[in-house]
Amino acid sequence: MTVKEKIQLLREAMKAGNIQACIIPSTDPHISEYTPEHWKTRKWISGFTGSAGTVVVTATQAGLWTDSRYFLQAADQLQGTGIELFKIGLPDTPSFADWLAGELSEGDTIGMEGAVFAASEAKSLIQFFSGKNIQVNCTFAPYNAIWNDRPAIPTNPVFILPEQFAGISAREKIKQTRQAIQKEGAGQTILAALDTIAWLFNLRGNDVEYNPVAVAYAVVSEKETVLFIHPEKLTQEVTDYLKGEGIVLAAYEKITDYVKQMAADTKLLVTPAKINYQLYTAIPKNVSIIETTVHPSDQLKSIKNEKEISGIRNAMQRDGAALVKFLIDLEKNLNEGNVITELDISRKLRQYRSEQAYYVGESFGTIAGYGPHGAIVHYGATEDTNAEIFPEGILLVDSGAQYLDGTTDITRTLAVGEVSSEMKKDYTNVLKGHIALATARFPKGTIGMQLDAFARQFLWQNASNYMHGTGHGVGFFLNVHEGPQNIRMEYNPAPLQPGMLTSNEPGLYRANAYGIRIENLILTVHSQTTEFGDFYAFETLTLCPIDKKLIDRSLLNEAEINWLNTYHQKVYESLSPLLSNEEKTWLKQQTNEI
Repeated sequence: MTVKEKIQLLREAMKAGNIQACIIPSTDPHISEYTPEHWKTRKWISGFTGSAGTVVVTATQAGLWTDSRYFLQAADQLQGTGIELFKIGLPDTPSFADWLAGELSEGDTIGMEGAVFAASEAKSLIQFFSGKNIQVNCTFAPYNAIWNDRPAIPTNPVFILPEQFAGISAREKIKQTRQAIQKEGAGQTILAALDTIAWLFNLRGNDVEYNPVAVAYAVVSEKETVLFIHPEKLTQEVTDYLKGEGIVLAAYEKITDYVKQMAADTKLLVTPAKINYQLYTAIPKNVSIIETTVHPSDQLKSIKNEKEISGIRNAMQRDGAALVKFLIDLEKNLNEGNVITELDISRKLRQYRSEQAYYVGESFGTIAGYGPHGAIVHYGATEDTNAEIFPEGILLVDSGAQYLDGTTDITRTLAVGEVSSEMKKDYTNVLKGHIALATARFPKGTIGMQLDAFARQFLWQNASNYMHGTGHGVGFFLNVHEGPQNIRMEYNPAPLQPGMLTSNEPGLYRANAYGIRIENLILTVHSQTTEFGDFYAFETLTLCPIDKKLIDRSLLNEAEINWLNTYHQKVYESLSPLLSNEEKTWLKQQTNEI
């Protein structure tokens, strides 16, 4: 079916249910950023494949709201669908709620599937529209009827992540979680986030592309810990392991009944942004709900233990060696005039990484954008868009891998031929911002928003900017995007703490021309303690040369040059033991001092 035909089926279902508008988010019952195919309803209805966006459909109109990462991609994918693009973050763009309020009349009803809306968002929408005398029906979900070939909920087997990688047993993590929820005044908690559940039980899965997680719920209380999961996903080995860790097993669909039967004197800790509205409303009225913005398990997960940090360092070293082999291969092919395309880049990166120990898969779909495609922040090459790379201009490559001992995410912008002075100026200002953040020192309690301007200052001085965040948390052999911390212009109360792994990725994008981004992963570490308190810093863990051909040296000060030279020395010393003599010679040239 075409997108227009799918929307027509939805409108027929809306009419039958007396629904005047329908809201379709990108999430699933676990409020995931990346979801199993079963819940990719927004993608199915619209044809837009980005990870973030909301579709709104009325009887006569349809719109997609998405952020700056996907402006160009969405504009292309929505052509001919009848869906209008609304660019979140621009001054003239209304929220979808405001837009709907202007489109609907008093007494109208909005339909949405409560099972795939965060409780916090659903409650906010219900309150907003109630003030407009517009009703919200949170049980409207006609998708099984209109989506004929809808994929099933996945039942792929899960596997155990051994303590040699995880560092801490599931039993100990459960104990830490119990202690943390008790500090919040609660005796019980519901977990729905798939990465949190995977971390807590030292389990990994294959239910979501790139994210090694499995569909499940969990409840942790003073008396028991219950994992709600499809029994088909459990081998005898995993079952024995979980029972040995003191975990009770129950069927995935039993979570709602379990919640409904909670005792009246229960003090239940929930994070409304991480639990779906349908499950939230199943909590009995006489249960005392304690709400938190950051769940203690997410906080514990974000602070990597010593074993995890050691593993990440090892993963970075092997990943860096794979990247060097890829860069040599790319340079050789371009010099010899061989045809190489954006999709070839993805395949070659996957090949070289797959040769490394503990490799499991990619941590996200490789973004290989040549020329104008580099300006599409989350570009994904297809057979239709696949561009050949010529020895001129710049190529942006954002990629990562999942290893049993860590998750990687790196972006390099490469001069594949002659580049303009404007490209060099833009690149160098991005690099200056990258260095400023990498070398930041900050007091305990600092949040990402307070550091974001470090990376943007040189772009701002030249009246330029980028619309995406500067940094996101990264999981340990888990989701490449992990909270609670981040570094961006928007307020987030979660402070950066020692042990947190975060990206450092300023960029600059000139539409229809080129894109620039430089990304390393940085570990928050304790720097020093003075009479003014504890101060933290960042340690750069990613190991890969930064392209010197794009640097305008005159724009760098002495401290910035020293940082780059020191970083490159570390890259060479760390990676050379894993390389052949020929590869060492190439890397030595790439990391020589400027």
